[in-house]
Parts: sequence; structure tokens; C-alpha cells
Amino acid sequence: MPQALLPIIPAGATPINDVISVVREGGQWTYFCGVQPVFRHADGDRRSFHMFTAQLCCQGVCTQAQVRRCFGVSKNSVLRSVAKYRQEGVEGFYRARRGRGPSVMTAEVVGQAQQRLDLGRSRGEVAEELGIRYDTLGKAIRQGRLREPIPPPAEAGSRMPAPGPVAASDKSARSQADAAAGEQMGLACTRPAERVLAAIGLLPGGAATQFQSCRDVSYGGVLCALPALAENGLFAHLASLPVLSGYYRTLQVILLLTYMALCRIKAVEQLQYDAPGELGKLMGLDRIPEVRCLRKKLSQLSRNEAPQRWAAVLSQQWMEQSPELAGTLYADGHVRLYHGRQTSLPRRYVARQRLCLRGTTDYWINDALGQPFFSVERPIDHGLLEALRHDVVPRLLNEVPGQPTAEQLQADPYRSRFVIVFDREGYSPAFFREMWQQHRIACITYHKYPKEPWPESEFAETQVRLHPGEVLSLKLAERGSWIGDRRQGLWVREVRKWTATGHQVSLISTAYGQLGTENAGRLFSRWSQENFFRYMMEHYAIDALNEYRTETIPGTSRPVVNPAWRQLDGQARSLKAKLTQRQARFAALTLHPEPQPSEIEKWQRQKTDLREQIEQLEYQLTGLKEQMKSTPRHLAWDELPQEHKFQRLAPSRKRLTDTVKLVAYRAETVLTMIVREQLAHEDEARALIRDLFRSDADLHPDEVAAVLTVRLHTLANPRSNRAIQHLLEHLNATEFTYPGTNLRLKYELTATPPTHHTAPS
Repeated sequence: MPQALLPIIPAGATPINDVISVVREGGQWTYFCGVQPVFRHADGDRRSFHMFTAQLCCQGVCTQAQVRRCFGVSKNSVLRSVAKYRQEGVEGFYRARRGRGPSVMTAEVVGQAQQRLDLGRSRGEVAEELGIRYDTLGKAIRQGRLREPIPPPAEAGSRMPAPGPVAASDKSARSQADAAAGEQMGLACTRPAERVLAAIGLLPGGAATQFQSCRDVSYGGVLCALPALAENGLFAHLASLPVLSGYYRTLQVILLLTYMALCRIKAVEQLQYDAPGELGKLMGLDRIPEVRCLRKKLSQLSRNEAPQRWAAVLSQQWMEQSPELAGTLYADGHVRLYHGRQTSLPRRYVARQRLCLRGTTDYWINDALGQPFFSVERPIDHGLLEALRHDVVPRLLNEVPGQPTAEQLQADPYRSRFVIVFDREGYSPAFFREMWQQHRIACITYHKYPKEPWPESEFAETQVRLHPGEVLSLKLAERGSWIGDRRQGLWVREVRKWTATGHQVSLISTAYGQLGTENAGRLFSRWSQENFFRYMMEHYAIDALNEYRTETIPGTSRPVVNPAWRQLDGQARSLKAKLTQRQARFAALTLHPEPQPSEIEKWQRQKTDLREQIEQLEYQLTGLKEQMKSTPRHLAWDELPQEHKFQRLAPSRKRLTDTVKLVAYRAETVLTMIVREQLAHEDEARALIRDLFRSDADLHPDEVAAVLTVRLHTLANPRSNRAIQHLLEHLNATEFTYPGTNLRLKYELTATPPTHHTAPS
């Protein structure tokens, strides 16, 4: 016989049934599911009472008879509430009642409204407090039945602050409210009704974005990035990501990831060290999701390769927005190191550490300003050229805008579709020839094997313009050169730079339609991509692991190095190094003058020993070379022994967070370029923008005027304040609306910096 479940009812509670109970205390009604509180309303809040009891009945949690028996309400009252819930939902209980015409504005209501207007209240606040429609109040003002106070005229040169709410919460009050909410539903969960609805599946659209009037909100300056984020497509293509259910929507999760990147919160786990309520105020929520919830949301957003599709759409948009920058593309590999134990990734040479370490290689495509377009992950990597051939070039042929037509290419034999710039790793005359003859793609790189130095008389001072706008004076010389052998080689433009030490740096190019100085400017702009890698590792943690999960590498036709051949090759290299060392010692003894008669015997014995060791090593090396000839150097992935197979790091969540970081970096770059108009150096401008993102701000929403005022605090010095004020003028000109609301963002500085300084007399 099955055992019946004992009812779990809190002490002092009145049971509705064995599961649901209610407690009336301190003017509040609190409903419990078991011992957990799930809903609360004030003693006289009839709307919330009818809404929640009807919801319990519709969800099958309790019956109508149990509600009538517990609360003593009539049968018709419960029936009406249930019918309204089924027809109109939660909104039906809170929808404002329609007014009854002019009779609403009685003499008593007019007097109360005039008192509130004289106190400086806005029309929206007065209408809400008196329970009348906003249009009715406005009509009374237009008819002269009510009057609004006229603000005193401002003094010359002064700025009137924007009117804000009567009572704006400070950080201390918000902290106390968040802590008090933690005793009921969780820290900073100050919107319990919506959370209960989301928990039982009755909040399909997620939590609404509702801003509150707040002072000194942490990281409030990050809201200045919103127009730049929208310009870079952060909100335009979210439909390509899965739709989240529950309290937090897709837009809110993506916004949180973006704020984290801009505020240098480099990992999801670091959110536990920031006040969740403060970050929630930036998003119009009570709090941000906790770490475990956010991980779950990221997993849902990363399903079915949705981040890869989202990143591809954004890359296409960025190229179309800057076709002049997309005409010259910079390709380079970046090794993401892996120190975990989930899988044994192959070793890669890491140039920045000059070591061979385990990791996976990503090949990045950037523009001349260092701004990224996309990256290609290569768990099985055979170098830059192989990645360009199979992954990068086919994609660029489809996505680069403004490519010439076949007729234009035929009419001009020196015209190219676009230009790819890379370092010496991609030097290959056969690859240059293939790209030009098959696709008409020009390549620029350093000459890996330059010939004899050119005479200094050929070099001349030349002005070279880099893509960021910087102009350098360099000593350059140019020739036409043949690289490669007679079958696979081709003619290229070779430009050499004369350095201060007399060394000649050689670059080669198949961009025949461009001047040599233009080719030099493009190649010498490669530092922007190197700076991008360094900056993203330091400030955006681009190499950080987002999850520890690994995946099986899908079926691939790419060959992998045979472990048996790699072992033989390592042994051969070791023998060759030992042989070279002993040959050098034998040559030194042979070429050295004959020793003294007393040392001749020792000298001959040393030569004999070295000759025997050399012969033995040569014999072993010959045998290893024969084994290497009979051992295939590469194997198909399916032919690789199981003990040597490895897995790849799970890419989807990493792709999602990386895409958000790329949008954040591009937005930061846009703001830096605006601030740079007031500052001399880019590094100084970026540092100022970083400080702006992490600074506090006041938030003042005005629902009537549909404006959200973001009032920033002054920075460290007048020069920084002038630069930020210059930025805010640009941002206000965009008239950007906060996503998911009708509130137009308005940016202000608490004190306007002077535009110039007057010299003392």
C-alpha cells in the first residue's frame, strides 16, 4: 500500500490544502508552497488577491471550493476571477479603469492636483497618484482649470538640471532593500510577482525592462556604450539566437555579457563579487542572474551552432559597413593555450613564449585598424596557408563587398579583388601564384629569402601613410623580382626599407595595381593586428576557458601527423644534433696543430674515439631515414590509433562570448576615436573610456517624456571632463532608445567643464 505524503505547512499558517497555505501578519498576506513563500500582497490589495487565487485554481494547485472555504468569499466572486484570468491573463486584473468623462475632475480632485503641481510633481506622477488619466489632466491644464508652475529663469552660463523623480534611491537604501528581499525570495529579488509567474511558466515575454530613479549606480558609465553597440549590430540580429524562457530574456543576457566585457568582469564566476542589484539597475531589472543561472542561459543560447550563425551575420554586416577597410584584410594565427586535463591537445609553437605548448589555433581576419571581422578555429592545424586555402579565402570570396566583376578584371590585368596581408609564415611563391591566377587575390608579406643587399644609392626618403592615418618618412627602394623556381615562381613587386643600422627589410607583393609605397603602408600596418591580440588577452580575456566540456572532432578529410613518423623524426633530429657536435670536435682536433710529443698518444686516441662515434651515429641515422621513408608522414583521422586521438574544446559557448567581446571591442574603438579628437594619444583615449565604463552614474527615467537621463559623475581632471563632454554631445545626437523600451537615452555630466581657460591678467 503506498504511503501518503504528510502535509508540510509552516507554523501559524492557515492551510488552503495540503500544499498551499497563507499567513496574515503585519498587514501583509503571504502565500506558501510547502515552507517556501511564493507570493505576497498587502491586506487591502484586492486585485492581487483575486489574481493569485484565480491563478492557483487555473493551474490546478487548489480548487475553487478550497479558496471559498479558506477566505470566506462568495462563489460568484471566485468564478468571475477565474473567468477574467482565463480570458485576459494577469494584465486583466491590473488594467487601469477608464474614466467617466469630465465628472472625474471634480473640485476636490482639481484642488488635490493643483497642490501636487505646485510642489513640482510631473503630470505623470500627479495622474498616477490621483488615479486619473494623463490625457484628462492635460486637458484640464489646457482649459486653464489647472496651472503648472513656471520655473525661474536660469542665470547666464548656468545649466538647469533635468527634472528627476521626487525620491531617488541611493546605494545605501538599495543595499538595505536588497538584503531585506534576500530573506524572502533571494538577494535583491524585489519583483517577486514576476518571478513567481516566470517560475510557473506564465511570463512568456520575460521580465519587463523597468528603470528606477537611482543615484550612484555602479558601472553606470557603461550605458554610454549602447549607441556604439547598436551601430555594430549587437541588437539587430538576436533573432538568430534561441529564444530563452523564464525571467531573463535573450536581450538581457546578451546585454549582461556585453556589460561584463566592457567593465572588465572577465569570467562569469567573477559576478559573485559584484552587487547583483546594482548591475540589475543598469538593465531595468531587480538583479542579474546568479552564476549558475547564467551558465544555464549560456548553454541554451549556444545550442545548434547558433553562435556561429550569429557571428557570421555580424561579420557580413561589419564588412558592408566599411567596404574600404574590407578591401585589405590581415590574417594571422593565435594559439589559445590549454592547461587542462580533459584532453591532450597537440603541441603548437607559441611565438610570444617561444615554446611548444598544448593549445588550439584560431586564425583571425582583421582590418587595417585592428578591428576583427571573424576567426576560424583549427583543432587540426597544418599552418596558415592551409587555413587560408580551405577556410578563409572561400568565405572572403563570398563576403567581401565591392569586388570587381569578371569584365572589370579582364579589362584591367593588374586589378585584384582584394588584398590579404600576413607574416613570413605564409611565404609561398606557389600560393601567391595560385591566389592570383585562380582568384585574382593579391598577397603582401615579408620576403623570406631576400637576395644580396641593394646599393644604398637606390633608396630615397618617401612619405608612407599607414591606415590609422599616421604618416612616416622611410627610406625605400623598389624593384621587380622573381621568386620561386621556374615552374612555380612568379614576378612580384619587391620593396625594401633601409633601417638605421643599414639592415634592409624586404617585402613582396602581388598587388600590381598599387604603388610600392601603398604596399609598404599596408604591410607596416600589421602592428594593429598584433596590438589587437595583446589588448584582447589583457583586457577581454580572449584566451579564457568558458567551459571545461570537450567534444569529439567531427569527421574530417584533413590528414594528421603520423605519431610513429613523429617519433622517428624526433630520434633522427637527436642523432643529427649529436653527429654534428662530434663532427665539429673531430674537425677541431684535425685542424689543430700537432700537440707536443708527450700528448700525441692522447690526441690520436681522442680522434679514434670520435671517428668510431661518428660512424656509429651515421649508421643509426641511415637506418632511421630508411624507416622514415617506409612510414607514412600523415594519416587520415580515421586511421589514427585510438590512443593518439584527441578531442576539441567545446566551441559554441566560447564562440558566443567571443562574439560579444568582439562587438564590445569595436564599440570601445568607436568611442575611443571620438574621444581621440580631444586627446593626443590613442592609449590615453582608451584608458579614459575604460575609466568611463567603470564609473558611477545617476539614472532618472521619465516615463511621460519617454527619456532616461544618465547623469555621469565628473572624472579626475578638467581635460578628461572636456573629452567626455565632447563624447556625450555625439551620443545625444544619435537619440538612441534603450533596447526593449521607448526611453530615449540622454547623457549629462554633473558639472560641465569649461571650454577654454582665461589667462590671468
